[in-house]
Amino acid sequence: MDHLERYRDIVPDFDDFKAIQRLPLFNSARINTLKIKRTSLLERLEAEAVPYQTFGWYPLGLRLDVESPGKLLENLLGYIHIQEEVSMVPPLVLDPQPGEQVLDLCASPGSKTSQISQMMKNRGLIVANEPSLARIAPLRSNCERLGVLNAAITRYDGRRFPRGAFDRILVDAPCSGEGRERRGPGTLAKSSCKRSLELQALQIGLLKNAIRLAKPGGVVVYSTCTYAPEENETVVEKVLNEARLEQISIPGLKECPGITAWNGEPLNDDLKKCARYYPHLNDTGGFFVARLIKN
Repeated sequence: MDHLERYRDIVPDFDDFKAIQRLPLFNSARINTLKIKRTSLLERLEAEAVPYQTFGWYPLGLRLDVESPGKLLENLLGYIHIQEEVSMVPPLVLDPQPGEQVLDLCASPGSKTSQISQMMKNRGLIVANEPSLARIAPLRSNCERLGVLNAAITRYDGRRFPRGAFDRILVDAPCSGEGRERRGPGTLAKSSCKRSLELQALQIGLLKNAIRLAKPGGVVVYSTCTYAPEENETVVEKVLNEARLEQISIPGLKECPGITAWNGEPLNDDLKKCARYYPHLNDTGGFFVARLIKN
């Protein structure tokens, strides 16, 4: 985990941050209210003696104390969806409303697409875009299992998605995935500054096109599951002449502000409005989230 050492100056309680990478994550899931009420789902789990805890910060989130939660009947029926806890944050920051036009620019496997649909009560339109043909199948399968009726699936390179005037756009960008280490060791072993810089060009292209596709005053949320400033703040900084940042705060979750300097170079001071979620502060994976409003 020597790669993590480059974050020592930006991560609070760094030694705790480094130590928790070796501890496995709790299994977690989101209650899917497109198919079942929260109270009914909890009653089912109690009747079947499935051990669970509800999230303190999100009423539809569950920690499941079972070895293979994907095999639960409730998951197969679409009553719940297995999803990492902090992965549920970007749709909440996006805050989609029923009847709106929403674009999920990097949609597969559909966890956030289905959460957005749930928040919209299946009303309005979600364009779920996924460039990889191989990843279309799990996206479609999850949408069908979870009862998503308001999604249209497209297959464009997100940097070249042709047109639209969307109320809200989610860019959950491909990234180096450092925040996923607790789901299974090995991600950090493949991480490097070089890898982050290679991904940066793609991420900037995706975010710039998302800003272009949003309506004036529209919301664009950019998120990754990595700690690298090359993939996070330095990407967001490239669009701050076209959009402004809004402060992010999720009650019940501890976030750290985005950084405003890296490798001795200053960054835009507004980047502190971004949110960094570290695994040792919430006992989760790691995530970065920025909420932008198009000028």
